[in-house]
Amino acid sequence: MTIGTILFPWARGKLVGTDAEGNRYYSERKARPGYPARRWVIYKGAVDSTRVPPEWHAWLHHTVDEPLQPSPAKTWIKPHQPNPTGTAAAYLPPGHDLRGGRRAPATGDYEAWRP
Repeated sequence: MTIGTILFPWARGKLVGTDAEGNRYYSERKARPGYPARRWVIYKGAVDSTRVPPEWHAWLHHTVDEPLQPSPAKTWIKPHQPNPTGTAAAYLPPGHDLRGGRRAPATGDYEAWRP
C-alpha cells in the first residue's frame, strides 16, 4: 500500500463496508457537482479485480445505490472465487502444451477431410 492509498480514503472517503475477504469499499464524502460520488475498493492482500464479489461489483459500477445483500445460503451456490487464469490453478485442457502436449486420439466418430 502506498502513502497515497492510505491518505486519500482518510481525507476524502467514507467507509461503506467490507466483504468476506476483508476488502474495504469507500465512497467520496463530497461528490463534485454534476458527477456521482467516486467509489473505490482497497484490497486486503493481492490487488485483483476478480476478488470483488458480485454484490460489491454492482455497487462499485453505480448499478445500485446501496450494496446488495448476500443471498441466503443455498446448497447449490458455490462461494465466490477469483479468476485463476495465468496462475498455477488455471484450467489446462488435455493436449495443452503445459500438460505435455499430448491428447487422447480421436474416437471413431471423426473422419478427416480429404480434398
